[in-house]
Amino acid sequence: MTDHSLVDDALSARNLLPSTPFPSDPRFAPTYPPLSAHEATVEANRCLYCYDAPCIQACPTHIDIPTFIRKIATDNLRGSARTILEANFLGGTCARVCPVEELCEGACVLNAQEKPIAIGRLQRHAVDHAQERGLQLFQPAAPTGRRVAVVGSGPAGISVSAELAKLGHSVTLLEKRELGGGLSTYGIIVLREPVEVSLREVEAVRALGVDVQTGYELTDQAGLNALLADHDAVFLGLGLGAVPAMGIPGEEHLLDGLTYIEHSKLHPELLPQAQQVVVIGAGNTAIDAATIARRRGADVTMLYRRTEAEMTAYRHEYEFALSEGIGYRFLTQPVRVLSEGGRVTGVECVKMVLGVPDPGGRPTPRPLPGSEFTVPCDAVIKAIGQEKPSLAIALGLDVAGGYIVVNETMQTNLPRVYAGGDCVRLRGSASTVMAVQDGKYAAAAIHRQLSGMFSSESLETAHG
Repeated sequence: MTDHSLVDDALSARNLLPSTPFPSDPRFAPTYPPLSAHEATVEANRCLYCYDAPCIQACPTHIDIPTFIRKIATDNLRGSARTILEANFLGGTCARVCPVEELCEGACVLNAQEKPIAIGRLQRHAVDHAQERGLQLFQPAAPTGRRVAVVGSGPAGISVSAELAKLGHSVTLLEKRELGGGLSTYGIIVLREPVEVSLREVEAVRALGVDVQTGYELTDQAGLNALLADHDAVFLGLGLGAVPAMGIPGEEHLLDGLTYIEHSKLHPELLPQAQQVVVIGAGNTAIDAATIARRRGADVTMLYRRTEAEMTAYRHEYEFALSEGIGYRFLTQPVRVLSEGGRVTGVECVKMVLGVPDPGGRPTPRPLPGSEFTVPCDAVIKAIGQEKPSLAIALGLDVAGGYIVVNETMQTNLPRVYAGGDCVRLRGSASTVMAVQDGKYAAAAIHRQLSGMFSSESLETAHG
């Protein structure tokens, strides 16, 4: 049974409660239902408990997967959840949103013989057991007297906050929006993660003594200096910006993909009642937006200027979209949104051909003259990526390719300032699990820094 009390309390307190409880809509039931106790035990007993388990190495947070599965098999769900959350404090979110097909399950040795162990669903089974019951699996260490400010309560921010709190440091977690959780709360469709799952993780970090403050926005270097004056270290989990403008006529009629997903979770009554929807883009966010539109009964077509081979979405997400009845038009570039009387009627497009590789190695698309055509529709959603964190330059941080530059310990060019999550992901895959690991790396580095302060102060005292 799903407990919506956290959602109700958090949203109603800020007048944000949806007029219709979206998660209860059968069209948006979880892609995979929760395992029953019997199903979980049977699945756990399939595991070979490999000595040098490749699934552990494939997990960016290195959860001891065979151990947590063995504990499920022996009906020790509390112990299983603890094993997971020790390595990944956002184990509930990651159990739902991680690309397990590419990571742990993809590395499972049983792939060669039959189907892999359902690691993600087993992880969800254990973590949900603990979090739905409010079990407190961790306690903070004795207070160290050191203070850390964390800006941004997405996966990286919650991860670093939890790890530092467990070490005894005083942590203030600052979030500019009304609810904590970042992308997990606002940007992951309810089929994968209902709002209450991410809010449970916010409550879990609060239970460790972290002071979670919403409605705070860092806007300039003066604000960062003020945080540094009051804290021993600052961690920045700024995420990314809005979906960029396309610069085409009729752009004012485009729906922002991230806003569309947010409304689908919190205010479904704000979504347009469209029958023919076009989604521009072919990444995971684009597929999520297309899935919502499709589940609401629309015919959905995705437009992408390159081919299937260059899509940024995971292969299993692409196949999922096809199974939902979502159509694709590759080598297609929108050039104008058509409308009559303020209502969208279609998208004018041009066919593309691929040329020489760009700096990232993908072939550059160019328009094919005389190939214009129109795709009829009554709503258009753009999901073409997100803008880089423009705030970084205002804060005096070094950037590369628009992303914040950090070293192997997640430290920026500024003393006592660290960063992690999507805002530093110049290379590699931007994902929740990578953001969690960033938070762990940063927490370890900040703890070393603060421990060094202890040593320096001890020496000063000794030599009085």
